[in-house]
Amino acid sequence: AGKPVMEGKAVLFKRFADVNVFDIELATKDPDEFIRAVKLLEPTFGGINLEDVRAPECFYIEEQLQQQMDIPVFHDDQHGTAIISSAALLNGLELAGKSIEKVKVVFAGAGAAGIACANMMIALGVDPANVLMTDSKGVLYEGRGDSMNEYKQRYVRRTDARTLEDALKGADVFVGVSQANTVTREMIRSMANTPIVMAMANPDPEITYEEAVAARRDVIMATGRSDYPNQVNNVLGFPFIFRGALDVRARAINMEMKIAAARALADLAKQDVPDSVADAYGGERFSFGPEYIIPKPFDDRVLTHVAPAVARAAVETGVARHPIEDWDEYVEALQRRIKGTSHRVVRNLISQARRSSARRIVFPEATEEKILRACQVIVEEEIAEPVLIGDPTAIRERAHAIGLELRGTTIVDVNDETLLRRYAERLYELRQRHGVTPQQAPLLLSDPVYFGVMMVEQGEADGLVAGLHRSYPDTIRPALQIIRLKEGVRRVAGMYCVIVGDRVLFFADATVNIEPSPEELAEIAISAATIARNHFDVEPRVAMLSFSNFGSVHHEFAQRMRDAALIARSWIPDLVVDGEMAPDTALMPEIAQTNFPHSRIKGDANVLIFPNVQSGNISLKLVQRLAGADVIGPILMGLNRPVNVLNYYSSVNEIVNITALTAATAAVPVRHTPARRVAEV
Repeated sequence: AGKPVMEGKAVLFKRFADVNVFDIELATKDPDEFIRAVKLLEPTFGGINLEDVRAPECFYIEEQLQQQMDIPVFHDDQHGTAIISSAALLNGLELAGKSIEKVKVVFAGAGAAGIACANMMIALGVDPANVLMTDSKGVLYEGRGDSMNEYKQRYVRRTDARTLEDALKGADVFVGVSQANTVTREMIRSMANTPIVMAMANPDPEITYEEAVAARRDVIMATGRSDYPNQVNNVLGFPFIFRGALDVRARAINMEMKIAAARALADLAKQDVPDSVADAYGGERFSFGPEYIIPKPFDDRVLTHVAPAVARAAVETGVARHPIEDWDEYVEALQRRIKGTSHRVVRNLISQARRSSARRIVFPEATEEKILRACQVIVEEEIAEPVLIGDPTAIRERAHAIGLELRGTTIVDVNDETLLRRYAERLYELRQRHGVTPQQAPLLLSDPVYFGVMMVEQGEADGLVAGLHRSYPDTIRPALQIIRLKEGVRRVAGMYCVIVGDRVLFFADATVNIEPSPEELAEIAISAATIARNHFDVEPRVAMLSFSNFGSVHHEFAQRMRDAALIARSWIPDLVVDGEMAPDTALMPEIAQTNFPHSRIKGDANVLIFPNVQSGNISLKLVQRLAGADVIGPILMGLNRPVNVLNYYSSVNEIVNITALTAATAAVPVRHTPARRVAEV
């Protein structure tokens, strides 16, 4: 079974931490021969992960290789389980209100994993005198009479306990790495209050989750199974531990590095869990508690928590050849390894938002869980200053119910009479010739979106983000009625930033203008090009899309796009824009350069202007759903102050990203003039 296991681990190394791995199997049972073969590989590799090496030979092999080699050697069967279970122990004890120095711990299984777990938990603070270990013959006690290897000998104790049942009486913690069905309900009942039970035998645990919970309602339970809470899965460890060790060119993975990994995992489990994790687990939400004491394997944040902790411990203990100096940049580099171009784009927006002088962003849907969670991230990352609109009591109660404190967030009472009176007067002034009476203005302001837009119009907020539970038209209507258009702009339009692999594209208009004229298409193109350049650091190359290439089809639809390209060039002579052209001509150099060498677009278009909202929106959804594109938007272009609209399925991360864009654009005065419509920024 060694080959498929190692191949699978190689995939996990790459998938979770971007570590390249060769799986090598050795046809020997001689420990010294094994050691010599591995040692000869040292010049080729940055580290060695040992797998499927039985006890007690595994201890000898690892110790010898660590002494003889100047690269990390790590036996995952031992230390992976030890690190993850130690993280679970730390959080379990915190929930149980117990001190690690005082708890009694029982280990079932005296092989590689059992001894490694005991070693590590003692290193974390468990008193060795409070440890009992059992093997297939019972408790390791003085005078048992059989021959034990030196590693078991360390856990021989003077005790009257002879069986696992004896050992568990009054125990605070059970760590099982043995066989299925070796623990009964009665044994669980005999343990101390709020027992921590880690039954990690695979595929079936020492006691099932259902049995343990039925025996004790106060039990904190972990297993090796993904279908139960608190899965002790080694994939939470080895990819990230090696990533941190390799990034500082560590000579070894020492106990301090393993402890750092365990503490990082324990800390991460206490943080708010993003939507991406819930989505990976069927929408189930997780929060720190008895059923969530260790992170989930598909939590992308494990990389940026564990790898830096391991690397820092390597530096502090002197085993790093290349210490890291800029830790913030290191974390950013880790993010880029996994998330690629989309992460770079988002971090650029966040960096702009942090530098912005206009950071007060209004959220009218203030009791929505996603909004509240996003606001916490926004504050923690210093992206903006969230302003929540609504009933202050309801907002605080909702935040408390999901475990948030709303630090750094302003709450504005939608029923504040002073604000309502002032906003109503201004709203009537703006809309008195559009059917709004003095009596209707206060009624409109009972809608938090109208209220929020008035805050922006009055300069008391810098931008607005809304739309989780409203249609797109209903969300933008108050903004269109109240907030002025930018100078030189005649109508708003919607754009998306679409990231496919390493390619950053902009789709417009995909949300607002049903059937735009050539002049309107030209204006949309210039607005999109402006945002691409100013906020995404992309030099715009604009393609007017059609089913026709440069007059190949004579039809009014194609002519409209041809005219739009000419108009845009007449307004902005140095803007790279051409068309009409088909999407493959716009995006594929081999087609554009071979068949249309006259085109200003050489298959390198990045701003794609669609003939109408229908084609734009359909294309966006197809690319997003079939090609797995990352999407930022919709971005509403043309208003004097930024208002951006969410989708009903927007995740917390997507809300954070659009907020960053809103804050970044809020401080930038963009003007369009008939002579030159690109922003002067």
